[in-house]
Order: sequence, then structure tokens, then C-alpha cells
Amino acid sequence: MALEGERDITPYWRTLKSKGELNEKYPGGVESQVARLEAEGHTIDRSRKTPRVADYEKALVEV
Repeated sequence: MALEGERDITPYWRTLKSKGELNEKYPGGVESQVARLEAEGHTIDRSRKTPRVADYEKALVEV
């Protein structure tokens, strides 16, 4: 939550494509996004062509 006068901005690495897929176009590519998300405690499912956040539905934020 932003303090008064500050903007509440979501870091780009926390935004996902549909179905929890990571975005290869972000700075550093998928591996950079994986490193940042794992550092925050997320589990990455690498069993598919495009890695995705496991159980991403649990961390969705309503806008």
C-alpha cells in the first residue's frame, strides 16, 4: 500500500501472462523473472515450454 503522495506501482516481474506464464520480453528474460519471483518465495513450474508460477491463482490481486 502506498503512503500519502506516493504511487502504488506493481514491480514488472510480478505481472504474469495468462495462466501464470512468465514473460520472456521483460529485462533479463525469463531467468531474471524466475530469480526475482523465487526470491519472493514463489515456486516456478518448469515442466512446460514457458515456465509459469505454480499455484499463481492463490496470489492474484483483485483490481
